[in-house]
Amino acid sequence: METQVLPVTEGILRQFIQLCKPRVVALIVFTAVIGMFLAVPGMVNPVILVAGTLGIFLVAAAAAAINCLVEQQVDAMMARTRDRGTARGTIESSQVLILAAITGGIGMTLLYTQVNALTMWLTLGTFVGYAIIYTVLLKPATPQNIVIGGASGAMPPVLGWAAVTGEVSADALLLFLIIFVWTPPHFWALALYRKKEYAKAGIPMLPVTHGEDFTRLHVFLYTLIMVAASLLPVASGLCGLIYLIGAIVLDGIFVYYAWMVWKHYTDAIGKATFAWSIWYLMLLFAVMLIDHYIHPTL
Repeated sequence: METQVLPVTEGILRQFIQLCKPRVVALIVFTAVIGMFLAVPGMVNPVILVAGTLGIFLVAAAAAAINCLVEQQVDAMMARTRDRGTARGTIESSQVLILAAITGGIGMTLLYTQVNALTMWLTLGTFVGYAIIYTVLLKPATPQNIVIGGASGAMPPVLGWAAVTGEVSADALLLFLIIFVWTPPHFWALALYRKKEYAKAGIPMLPVTHGEDFTRLHVFLYTLIMVAASLLPVASGLCGLIYLIGAIVLDGIFVYYAWMVWKHYTDAIGKATFAWSIWYLMLLFAVMLIDHYIHPTL
């Protein structure tokens, strides 16, 4: 198919922004910022807060664009992604690479010069993990792609923590663990109602390789693991009573959705579960932040 090249004034930048998955990146940055605030008892240094947030945002956006570039043929076969410029052929691969290099380069420079080298290297590792290890190697090769590749998606709060403290502590790894075990039920809920599209595209997602019943059970089982992980910050002393109450409520709703996926699945339930999983993560980290600055004793 011949590539239709659009002048910059007619939408190349707009298309690139779409490839950067701004809503996904916003959730990534949100958890990174919460990680920054949880790492210190008071307020975060404003320079580190701004530079760290912007740097992580830009590198995450570049990784998302590279992901779209690698998966352009797959995206063209799936309803939720076929309107991307890379899938339609309205933006050239070279344009995506140049813009991603500029975006990611600025982000890395900000992190190295205004934050610290550890955060820059961890962010670079996250970029490689998502854009190359997950997208190129894992996703087309194994139904456990989401489980293994989830490590990259779970890194943002660790990046935020490292940005403020210059180290990675056990509490930062607890935040990592929550997102890591949240990822499978979150994404498999989507994969269930997109099963035919993944099968058509040749992507070995769990519902395609192991069937719906197996996947539905594992959505429920991973949700229970996620519930246990979500309570660990209380056990470690990172979070207190407000977080405990909030986590119990949010976990209860998630368990209900996961139970419905397992026992009474419909595509509508799958879509509702996927939507709730996003709200769950945002609200859980928001409650962490509230608890951090109020933190009544248990």
